[in-house]
Amino acid sequence: MQQEEQDKTPVDAANSSDRQRKLERQPDFDAALRRPRGPLRWLALGRPLSRGLWQALGDGYLRGDGPADRLVAWMATAGPARVHPLLARALRDGIASVSEAPPPLRAFFDEVEARPAWLDEALLRRGALTCQRAGVAAHHALRDGGLMPGYLAAPINQTLLLTGALERGARRRLGETMQWWLDCTEVGGMARGASGFRSTLHVRLMHAFVRRRVGQMPQWRADAWGVPVSQSDMAGTYLVFAVAFLVGLRVLGVPVTAADARAVVHLWRYVGWLMGVEDRWLIEDEAAGRFLLLHVALSQPEPDESCAVLGRALMDEPLSREYPNLGWLRGPLNRSRHLSVTRLFVSGPQLRALGLPRFGVPWYPLLSAPLTLAWHGLHRLLPGGQERLARSGRARQQALLRPQFGQQRPTLVQVLPVPA
Repeated sequence: MQQEEQDKTPVDAANSSDRQRKLERQPDFDAALRRPRGPLRWLALGRPLSRGLWQALGDGYLRGDGPADRLVAWMATAGPARVHPLLARALRDGIASVSEAPPPLRAFFDEVEARPAWLDEALLRRGALTCQRAGVAAHHALRDGGLMPGYLAAPINQTLLLTGALERGARRRLGETMQWWLDCTEVGGMARGASGFRSTLHVRLMHAFVRRRVGQMPQWRADAWGVPVSQSDMAGTYLVFAVAFLVGLRVLGVPVTAADARAVVHLWRYVGWLMGVEDRWLIEDEAAGRFLLLHVALSQPEPDESCAVLGRALMDEPLSREYPNLGWLRGPLNRSRHLSVTRLFVSGPQLRALGLPRFGVPWYPLLSAPLTLAWHGLHRLLPGGQERLARSGRARQQALLRPQFGQQRPTLVQVLPVPA
């Protein structure tokens, strides 16, 4: 059995006086040490689990996002006729352009517009270009290596189901996530008022709306699950985009240098900060992110029926895309392709819990990874190759988005609901 880590992490220190009751959703630390790791072994890097970090995650399941939650509480009393025009102007032009902004709106935007001292514009740019050069592999890394395994987190699934995510459809839900990712990974996309900045704040306020709405539902078991869309949940989600993404790219044949990885982590550190993730969870390097993500994954309860409901919906999502041609062939082919990639990131019992076929080989990564590695290696040698790779990669990523929305314009929902 692994021994408890002796050195306190920054998260441990931040939570030394913030002990809360243990939730049913989080297994005991000693039980987590005995849980089978399966494909999660790549996260550990030989380090033993931290009891202090485990406790910090448990505390995080009881906390939401104070600034966003206070703003949504004001929105509930102000009404849509007053809220939407002011919010749209603040998102587009900054809070200084809204001279009549009420104190709750001004307080929120004063905070999010004050960029953190650690922010590095050069790293943001490099991180965005690294994501663009990944091309189609980025989609597989996030969808099949991040989103699908994420459905093993039963309490998070309950939030999705209670907000009607299943009825909205996996295709639309995935398309909105893809559009947000594309916005965030545009060069300059995280500047104030740019697409990634606006989309991330929309996601943050939607999370606050969900916390308010779902937290009031009788079906939500606060004593067992904590707060809907909690700090620990948000930390795990952002780490998928920052850390699981990098591992997935390498598995799929995309070479990622240490400098590129540092830039991607920095980009998503800022996205996480803007999304309301507390500073204690905002990692600075990939190794720290892997270590934290391992704890998040092991702190989830045993899968329940919601895992299979959402897993099967995502498995069949390629069949519902609006392909311009040969949909009868491309739908089943893409379904098989995504399943073959997922097979690399989840174990046999986890496949069963997700309602996925247990048998099969990762044929797509086996065929594509050597070609992808050679293609990227060639572009690293050619003059201007990296720039061409970024342009072609981004074009392929945008092309992937079109079948998700069909004839509708690919965009996030731009009008936030006003909570009751």
